[in-house]
Amino acid sequence: MSFPLARDKEMRRSCFAAVRGMMVVFLLAAFAMAGDSGYHLVKTYKLGGEGGWDYLSLDSASRRLYISRGTHVLVIDADSGDPVGEIPDTGGVHGIALASELSRGFTSNGREGTVTVFDLNTLKPISKVNAGENPDAIVYDQVTKRVFTFNGRSHDSTAIDAAKGTALGTIKLDGKPEFAVSDESGQLFVNIEDKSELVAINPAKLEVKSTWPLAPCESPTGLSMDRKNRRLFVGCANKLMAIVDADTGKVITTLPIGRGVDVTKFDAETGLAFASCGEGVLTVIREDSADKFSVLENVPTQAGARTMAVDRKTHNVVLVTAQFGPSPPPTPDQPHPRPAILPGTFVVLVFGK
Repeated sequence: MSFPLARDKEMRRSCFAAVRGMMVVFLLAAFAMAGDSGYHLVKTYKLGGEGGWDYLSLDSASRRLYISRGTHVLVIDADSGDPVGEIPDTGGVHGIALASELSRGFTSNGREGTVTVFDLNTLKPISKVNAGENPDAIVYDQVTKRVFTFNGRSHDSTAIDAAKGTALGTIKLDGKPEFAVSDESGQLFVNIEDKSELVAINPAKLEVKSTWPLAPCESPTGLSMDRKNRRLFVGCANKLMAIVDADTGKVITTLPIGRGVDVTKFDAETGLAFASCGEGVLTVIREDSADKFSVLENVPTQAGARTMAVDRKTHNVVLVTAQFGPSPPPTPDQPHPRPAILPGTFVVLVFGK
């Protein structure tokens, strides 16, 4: 009588072991999926050249990548890295906005306090428009067909008629604006860096609609949007990404990202949000639902790779950086001076799956 009982216990132990093994395999697979975005370095374009850089803009249709380089905008082929041309005389350029249906592009020239209007086909400058003091971010709004600069020193936004190339007015802001985004349905949003706020703007009436606190987010910089689900992705200096409801201003959640974020981007087709961080990581976040988000991975990039663009056609992420030398000694005007950029080391890094 004891042998069948022993065999029964042995069978139960074998079943439990098999089930436990399957559970371990399943959990390991789930962890692997949750912790690996698949993004890795696939191309490097060695461009060299002198000077710094700021924002990028990638036209997925024309396959052109626009790179601000201080005194000019460098334009390269997004697939090969070959030079296409440049937009000259853009003193202190920060950003590039594209209005494809008008065949016009616009640069925010921070040092000059101007906007250069250029032809997207020939890259030739057409005119310059006066903006506020130190125009930084620049956004084209398709609904109103207006371009908006966000002026860091004068704490305001300049509205420009994109077709005519004429200034339309100024929107006063509560502090220093950083990056901005259009929801393409009648609203603009901009981060106020020194107040840790998010502002909603009516681009038709040229007025502020709402001002929302972003706590616990500090010193917000990058801003992007999931327009379908009405979610804003805010890059914060205290190593957080804040996910914000674009209709109520409520901070839904915050997620950890790398140090030194400048830009965030959202890819609507893949449901992934990105934060490019100067410490040398690309934080990849998955939108599981409109109210649930998870960090997939901190992909190693290169120190200084803080600005980026996302290619809507290939879903590649494009970053730029260079090699750095020692920092110069601090001065009263520059208590935290930036390290010197080593000549000839400027590169474009393309990350894909």
